[in-house]
Amino acid sequence: MISEPFASGDSFLHRLDPRVRILAAAAYSFTVALSYRLPNLLAALVLALALVALARLPLNQVLPRLKVVLGFLLLLWLVLPWSYQGTTVARLGPLAVSREGLLLASQITLKSVAILLALIALLATMTTARLGHAMNQMRIPDKLVFLILITYRYIFVIEQEYQKLWRAARIRNFRPGTNLHTYRTYAYLIGMLFVRAAARAKRVHQAMKCRCFQGKFHTLEEFASGRREWLFAAVMLLLLTGMAVYELAPAAVHHLFTLACGSPK
Repeated sequence: MISEPFASGDSFLHRLDPRVRILAAAAYSFTVALSYRLPNLLAALVLALALVALARLPLNQVLPRLKVVLGFLLLLWLVLPWSYQGTTVARLGPLAVSREGLLLASQITLKSVAILLALIALLATMTTARLGHAMNQMRIPDKLVFLILITYRYIFVIEQEYQKLWRAARIRNFRPGTNLHTYRTYAYLIGMLFVRAAARAKRVHQAMKCRCFQGKFHTLEEFASGRREWLFAAVMLLLLTGMAVYELAPAAVHHLFTLACGSPK
């Protein structure tokens, strides 16, 4: 089974209506992805960390899930500052570090980490089945919901089929190497995996028809939004709107902030 270590809990976010969390995750992701100003991105990262804290997620389990993203970001930091054209801020022999390259690498890093942390806090704190049922109640197309739920249910089954094929190859003394026999064996393995997956899909389809499946999954759980959900939605909307306004008109936001705090004497 797919591990869902964050789905169980009793934090504020765990008790929220999943539909509100899905909408908040979508709005947050779009807002951060379309932002470019560093103050905005830093604020987004702080908000993501606050959501992680609100979900009471242990950092020793959250940080390992950033490894893949951080490895990709490290590669960007090794390439972008030296290859992106712009104003030179430092030199290392024939290589020049550009200010624009550093800025772009910083933007991508802040966006990636902030969005990933927010999605962990908002979506990983519910089971995949609950996510699918919430999407179904939000009138998201049924085919997309079915695809998510069926993929979650059978992806580990396909992984078990792969392990069977791999063990069969190892029992026959297969040793991978850089030769034509290895490439042919891997091609056969992948081909048989697709054949078995297609056969499994046909059997599942027949089983669902035998059980009178009418194109809709039913659940006994009913989601309800109350004062807590409305408060969370209002706070998120206010923060994301502020980020969007600052992104589009930073001078106006700075002027309003100055007026609110009073002019310096």
